[in-house]
Amino acid sequence: QVQLVESGGGWVQAGGSLRLSCAASGRTFSTYDMGWFRQAPGKEREFVASITWSGGSTYYADSVKGRFTISRDNAKITVYLQMNSLKPEDTAVYYCAAALGVRSWSAPRTSTYDYWGQGTQANVSS
Repeated sequence: QVQLVESGGGWVQAGGSLRLSCAASGRTFSTYDMGWFRQAPGKEREFVASITWSGGSTYYADSVKGRFTISRDNAKITVYLQMNSLKPEDTAVYYCAAALGVRSWSAPRTSTYDYWGQGTQANVSS
């Protein structure tokens, strides 16, 4: 069982940065692949980024590639999402999620993930 709690959301102007954190509980965190998703009002939840349990592989949505960076610290049982050059269209609730055995083709699917946090709101003003 893994419990996830996101933090770090808030308000920022376009072009600014935010760093989201996802703190996990559970001794098996280091075996889980982790993902970040987001959901804007009236839209479906969409994939943002994911990272394998070792940190050796990362995957990104095209819309955030080059601007966002996912990383993890297994000693601190935390995964991060550094968001730079933010745009108003990045405004959403951001969720972290955990799964075993994520692959490049399965990373973008919400059904891949077994555990989800409650989300943190990020707002980007123009």
